[in-house]
Amino acid sequence: MRTAYSVETVRAAEQALMARLPDGALMQRAAAGLAAACAELLGRVYGSRVVLLVGSGDNGGDALYAGARLARRGAGVTAVPLTPGRAHAGGLAALRRAGGRVVPADRAEELIERAGLVVDGIVGIGGRGGLRPDAERLAGAVARSRAAVVAVDLPSGVDAGTGEVRGAVLRADLTVTFGAYKPALLVDPARAYAGVVRLVDIGLRPPPADAELEALQHADVARLLPSPSAESDKYRRGVVGIAAGSGRYPGAAVLAVAGALRGGAGAVRYVGPAADAVLARFPETLVSAAGPAKAGRVQAWVTGPGAGDDAATVAEVLAADVPVLLDADGLRLADREAVRRRTAPTLMTPHAGEAAALLGVRREEVEGARLAAVRELASAYRAAVLLKGSTTLVAGPGGGPVRVNATGTPWLATAGSGDVLSGLAGSLLAAGLDPVDAGSVAAYLHGLAGRFAATGAPTGAHDVAAHIPQAWREVRT
Repeated sequence: MRTAYSVETVRAAEQALMARLPDGALMQRAAAGLAAACAELLGRVYGSRVVLLVGSGDNGGDALYAGARLARRGAGVTAVPLTPGRAHAGGLAALRRAGGRVVPADRAEELIERAGLVVDGIVGIGGRGGLRPDAERLAGAVARSRAAVVAVDLPSGVDAGTGEVRGAVLRADLTVTFGAYKPALLVDPARAYAGVVRLVDIGLRPPPADAELEALQHADVARLLPSPSAESDKYRRGVVGIAAGSGRYPGAAVLAVAGALRGGAGAVRYVGPAADAVLARFPETLVSAAGPAKAGRVQAWVTGPGAGDDAATVAEVLAADVPVLLDADGLRLADREAVRRRTAPTLMTPHAGEAAALLGVRREEVEGARLAAVRELASAYRAAVLLKGSTTLVAGPGGGPVRVNATGTPWLATAGSGDVLSGLAGSLLAAGLDPVDAGSVAAYLHGLAGRFAATGAPTGAHDVAAHIPQAWREVRT
């Protein structure tokens, strides 16, 4: 599992480590890892042209010491201090001893144009609010060049702790981060500027309990996946109820059932006006003509996809004493107090527009501050919340680390994809996973299935559902 930590936690861990090490040793560890990553990206170090954009903090020192290592291997290294009187003195001296040059910022654009590599050491983890005008000018020159860009710890201009972007950012091809991931490297919109992220171990050991974010990996998901035993039957494996679809949107019901049938539960019950469409596609579905309260035993309900204006069914599902997944129209139709009063677990799965409506803000505010939005929703509704997007976030109502998932592909932005995700997550709820685990595992498998379905070409929601077993096998093996 990957974990990301707040700026305060990282700084405290750095201070504790530096107290046990000789002066400057931690920066040398970081510089060694940074230089190795730069050398690998360059391929051939000797004769290459490297420009260091150097700020006044430790990131600038890391860049200077790494540049000195590259210069000793034959690279032509030039440092551009943005605040000349405040650049790291030891790093500047080391670079000059190794044969590197130091030039003023007004000469940087020509150098950047000829460079093979630009190292962004402008702003560290304390930066926020976008780049200043002098740095923004250089970022524009970098963007116009053909140079590869390596960010030191994180791209300059992003907010390390929240992943927010409030101004100009220097986009990286590779970000070399030290000791621990920072939230900005895992959460959009900042994550989109980081490129490939490489973690360099410098001996930092922040307390696991202080993690701000968690990103599941294959092994974590494999441990959480439900698996039948020799004594299992369809009821012991869990039954998920799907109350979805309408005369106008029968396909939403079909797609939610498709996701549910591949999600680990033993059976799927369907309640709603799209029964004929569901049975035509999935005859194994248990269909009931009664409402949710009379449909038979279930271990979890999914409601909302394609529900139209059927507020009564949504209210009936919310009154059930089993876990409930609330999606799509159900988010709009549900009574807020009814959600808050529930004693059984609830998982809400909005996209950014739906989250904005629930919070009473503009969509742009949610997209720009996704981490804050998912936490606020979970707290306000006393529910687990899965916020869909390029990086899916899952927050629990009691606080703790937010789960982040980036297995998806832009091709998942297709009609009905969210309905498949809802059915899949609902099935995992019925199989016994708690809402945060169910949402996290569903997002992970859904993203992988989307990749397998697309393979670089457009895909449809049915194709995504059909590839869930392949994603499941990929994780397990």
